[in-house]
Amino acid sequence: MTQPNKPINRRDFLRDGLWGACFAGLAGTGAVLASKSSQQRFVWQIDPAKCTACGNCATFCVLQESAVKCVHAYQMCGYCDLCTGYYRPEPSALDTAAENQLCPRGAIIRTYVEDPYFQYTIDESLCNGCGKCVKGCAAFGNGSLFLQVRHDLCVNCNECAIAAACPAQAFKRVPADKPYLLKGQG
Repeated sequence: MTQPNKPINRRDFLRDGLWGACFAGLAGTGAVLASKSSQQRFVWQIDPAKCTACGNCATFCVLQESAVKCVHAYQMCGYCDLCTGYYRPEPSALDTAAENQLCPRGAIIRTYVEDPYFQYTIDESLCNGCGKCVKGCAAFGNGSLFLQVRHDLCVNCNECAIAAACPAQAFKRVPADKPYLLKGQG
């Protein structure tokens, strides 16, 4: 025995329609959240194998003070008395006088360890990313100084001005979960 179709009144129609809209909205929100969580975020970084330390990082960053800073790979450093990343070529003396230092802002701090070894530390608040120390270290040293984008400073522009100006095309997008490239990595 079949039941006659019960007529649908306006109240039932609106209630059922509202429930259907809620379920569709929840499903749509879930789909959007799932797609966003599966998308990988990328950030700008300098490939140290390609970087030529041209100086553009100091002048082309959209920030007043560049987000690019010098990094020191201590495991590679020889702690030399005559560091070519610290001293100007042919310094008048091997002391910490400003006229002997290669860095125009005095961002590299030289600390005596034991004869003939010195430790070199980068004061990132003074570093402007000019790359002069990196160029000196690569030319005559072991390349333990290199430039990196500091992500706590970088605004992660969609189109990085430094990347556009980089003659070596050393800027590239890397996954945000592995934002730093070290020497020997690509």
